[in-house]
Amino acid sequence: MTDYTQNPFASTHSLDTNPFDDPASQQPSAPSPNEAARLEEIRRREQDIERREAELNNRAEHIRKHGRNNFPPFFPLIFHSIADEIPEASRPLITRIFQLWLVLFGTLIINLVTCIIILISGVEGGGGDLGGSLGYLIFISILSFLLWYRPIYNGYMKEQALYYYFYFFFCGFHLLFSLYMIIGIPGTGSAGLIQMIRLFSNHKWVAAVFAVVTTVGWTVQGVGNAYYYREIYQHHNAAGHTMEKAKGELASHGAKAYFTRG
Repeated sequence: MTDYTQNPFASTHSLDTNPFDDPASQQPSAPSPNEAARLEEIRRREQDIERREAELNNRAEHIRKHGRNNFPPFFPLIFHSIADEIPEASRPLITRIFQLWLVLFGTLIINLVTCIIILISGVEGGGGDLGGSLGYLIFISILSFLLWYRPIYNGYMKEQALYYYFYFFFCGFHLLFSLYMIIGIPGTGSAGLIQMIRLFSNHKWVAAVFAVVTTVGWTVQGVGNAYYYREIYQHHNAAGHTMEKAKGELASHGAKAYFTRG
């Protein structure tokens, strides 16, 4: 049946469309390769920004809960993070030096235990060995960290000449101290080579075995530090650090140059 209400003069085309347009041109076109690459780059950057924001939020939350200081773990006094503060190219070297400091700390503990066993074994000079080894554990562990490990850590972090000269001076003394401890003169607090031979000669087997471990520890950290001392000296020369630059940094910053992170 015919619909009498329909307008016979009404157009089948919408007034909003141009009847002369090409229908094919009105369909959405696929993005060009350049535009697709640009969109992909924008998406990748957005993901990278989101990842960095998440990392920063996690660090901020960790600092809020635990504070920024994280070393030593049992009583945090300073912030120590090779991954966050040392340039990537220098991280393996600083990691090895930190591991050598840990070997030194462990050797100081074993040296103390050995001297306790020497005293119990009734070997002459055991009291002097115990007192000396206890003093070494307390003072050498702290001073070695502050006077030669921390300066070279800061040196590679900030690349300032002053820290390198701190390191060369105090680590040089540490190398001499290591040689002294390797020799192991009885009664001086060192369970080194001479002490080890004496213990074997007196058939103090338990103390002698501990003295072997102690002597190996002194040797490993001493030889390792000597090797990296030379490598750091070469880097120091290649970087163009001079005593004049160190004096200028000291004059500009004073003692603050050692304690600040900037």
